[in-house]
Amino acid sequence: MSDSSPLPPVRLRSEAELARDALATPLLSRAARLARWTGPDTRVGSGGELVEEQLPAAAEVLGLTGDDAAAYASEAWRTAVDTGLVEIVDEEEGTVAAGAELALLTSGSPNDVLGVWLTALETVLADASVPGLDDLVDALDEGSEIDFSSLDWDPEAEAEFLDGVLGNLYLLTVSEEGPGDGPVPLPALAASMIVPEDMGEPTNDVLEQVSDAMMRLDDQFRLLEPIGLVDFQPVDEALMAGAEEEPAAPADETDVSRYGMVRLTPLGLFGVRERLREAGMTAPAVGDLADKGADALLDGTSGFPPAAAQAETEQWLVRREPLEAARELLAAARGSDAGAPLRRLRCQQALSLVGPEAEPALREVLDDAELGGLARVWLTERGAADVPAPSEAMVFWLTIDTVAAQLAAEGNSTELQGLVEGLAAQHGGFFARVWRVDHPATPDVLEAMGRLHPDKKVAKEARKAAFKARSQHGG
Repeated sequence: MSDSSPLPPVRLRSEAELARDALATPLLSRAARLARWTGPDTRVGSGGELVEEQLPAAAEVLGLTGDDAAAYASEAWRTAVDTGLVEIVDEEEGTVAAGAELALLTSGSPNDVLGVWLTALETVLADASVPGLDDLVDALDEGSEIDFSSLDWDPEAEAEFLDGVLGNLYLLTVSEEGPGDGPVPLPALAASMIVPEDMGEPTNDVLEQVSDAMMRLDDQFRLLEPIGLVDFQPVDEALMAGAEEEPAAPADETDVSRYGMVRLTPLGLFGVRERLREAGMTAPAVGDLADKGADALLDGTSGFPPAAAQAETEQWLVRREPLEAARELLAAARGSDAGAPLRRLRCQQALSLVGPEAEPALREVLDDAELGGLARVWLTERGAADVPAPSEAMVFWLTIDTVAAQLAAEGNSTELQGLVEGLAAQHGGFFARVWRVDHPATPDVLEAMGRLHPDKKVAKEARKAAFKARSQHGG
């Protein structure tokens, strides 16, 4: 995933909703309960960990039972210390007290709560990059010291791998062609990190790497679920049964969910976006442009997918009176620079969401060379009376402007090819007249029409017209 190109915009819940989600996560809520439980008799070891003899009492406070109760209590305590919910008063004595951050969870702003949650997230992510307990046990030497060299563990590489996985999961979630709120199969996510894009059939070695990565992710997502980052369905344990174990009942081998499924929660989307932005990536959210000017809206949504562009525009419009919004949009749509056609397309799309109160603004630009065409389209679509017919020059100018905008938005798409074919068939002598259009994009549009039109004769006419237009423009 490139760190230079902007990601598709994400739709986030409000800060208040996200803060409520954060407070309800199992790990943070347990950490807060232990912080409130902390008293003068609470003791910690040299690393800030709760002393072993107090773990049963901590587990009882949390309502935890079973073999893993002490481990869960220890994890919650470590989170409380790392987030400042608990402060160490005296390291030598091992005394602690409730930390200043605890008050933020009850009386702070939603942003304060999310700040504490983000700190907890960093702690969990660091833990998820550490080798599993089984690996650590295997690395114990005769002196009961861990031989880190035998682990083949690179902390930085592990952290980068997990960051890459979360980045890919985020991209899949926010992309319009992705699963959206649906889960992603773990094998697909692992393959996105291992299999080269230009590889056809993966080799056995690559498939083995994908399998190993999938099992690492299974362990890591189990750790990340309690902090509310993901909803996770683990790998079916029957798939990991050893040869000496009793085979499980036959299962549907086509059921991909048996290999693990994961999705980012709404809180997880917020958390990964914050980390991507800290890493220097452009990760917009729908609503970022709502308080900006129309120029920022039209430029900012130029690279958005259609649904996201509409959602951003709707949030921008709801803060403004229709008439003033229309005037601001039309003013921002003017220009002869390379981005102007796409701005006018986004302006036209935005104006389609505005009610009849905007009509005076559209009538004000009927004689404008750049805006008169789209103004007539808007008025005609709404059945307005007394809409003057456009001149031939305006029709051809609007045609070039529209194709230029579609090229900028979609490239050589199937839809654009259909538009090109329709234009050439609809207007007799189209190319003999269109090359004279005084629009900066005329040569490029005609060259594109020559590439896109399937009829060789028509394509040749378009290329000839493009040559004439370029000569006229001094190119």
